[in-house]
Amino acid sequence: MLRKMSLDEAQDLPVWRRPVALLFLMALGMPIAFNTWSALLNNFVIEVADFDGSDIGLLHTVREIPGFFAIGVIALLLVMREQVLGVVSLLLLGVATAVTAWFPSLAGILTITMLSSIGFHYYETVNQSLQLQWLDKLRAPKVLGWLLAAGSAATLVAYGAIVLTWKAFDLSYNSVYLAGGGITAVIAIFAFFAYPQFEERTPQVRKMVLKKRYWLYYALQFMAGARRQIFVVFAGFMMVERFGFEVHEITALYLINLVANMMLAPIFGAAVARFGERRTLIFEYAGLAIVFLLYGGIYFFGWGVILAATLYVVDHMLFALALALKTYFQKIADPEDIAPTAAVAFTINHIAAVFLPVLLGLLWLASPGAVFILAAGMACTSLCLSLLVPRHPEKGNETRLVRMRVATPAE
Repeated sequence: MLRKMSLDEAQDLPVWRRPVALLFLMALGMPIAFNTWSALLNNFVIEVADFDGSDIGLLHTVREIPGFFAIGVIALLLVMREQVLGVVSLLLLGVATAVTAWFPSLAGILTITMLSSIGFHYYETVNQSLQLQWLDKLRAPKVLGWLLAAGSAATLVAYGAIVLTWKAFDLSYNSVYLAGGGITAVIAIFAFFAYPQFEERTPQVRKMVLKKRYWLYYALQFMAGARRQIFVVFAGFMMVERFGFEVHEITALYLINLVANMMLAPIFGAAVARFGERRTLIFEYAGLAIVFLLYGGIYFFGWGVILAATLYVVDHMLFALALALKTYFQKIADPEDIAPTAAVAFTINHIAAVFLPVLLGLLWLASPGAVFILAAGMACTSLCLSLLVPRHPEKGNETRLVRMRVATPAE
């Protein structure tokens, strides 16, 4: 990675060494560690550390703190290139995941989760920025869909291995975490040495960027972060706590999600390109509102495990449509704003994540169904915001309200 090369020069490299190939390699590497951690998490903390709803809420609050401080990426970019920071962050995620089972106490789990979360969130911030810089606007939706499919394929292999070997070979949490995190770490080291440093076409601003004309993007990011927390923290926890799913059973459910994503993510990318961000986001948020209402019905009306598992899969599929939010920003943004705004947006996305899991963990103890009804309200708020996305977003046409404003120079 010592050699520097422009994106145009990189097109003369072998296909496997080009920028898009690096995006695909990292898309394969990150989910292996993160989803191995996720697949075992609920069973690990319940069986080993005796977590309850408030403990799992606290854990996810700690996990999201680095996301809230993703704005620190801007400071790191003063001394480190985005590509290097992305690979180093991926390495940290892999190593921290590998040693998770070495710390089977509340304090230990919180500490190692914080380290892996720094790697995950800083990687995701930089990765989103690189995707929007390295992909042209016409190809971006379809390529982003294929990147989602690639990540799902990598995770499918990891989950499949867990399902097939967990009981057959009586695996331990330690061995699985070491394998999953270790593979990601090896991929990160390979990515560091095998690829040159690709020079961006437009130099990125190395300071915090907040612009009024991006307000709708910021608002959608905030609501997406709040909504996501309820799914990530409590949907899987419900399957274990209420329905008694074991490791291989919850992982089998994840496998269904992955197969669906592998088949549908490229279709979703093509749908965004065909129907536009406005219609895609409206469809996503309306679907999520219905899903969360039905989740609540499981607790209030005693609906069964088949509905819960079905909703879990549908919920996961709808979240894949969030790529439309990325391409919406790509179309309205100044090219030099992409890196700093990716950091700002990640911080905004995680504002609710810092306090919401622990508060909802306490609400969960009183009424789990109320947690999901609250999530449905958040999805409806996002739906209202998505109605403000114009059919053809671009600089100067960021929202449907823009025509109602007195014409002023774009900020």
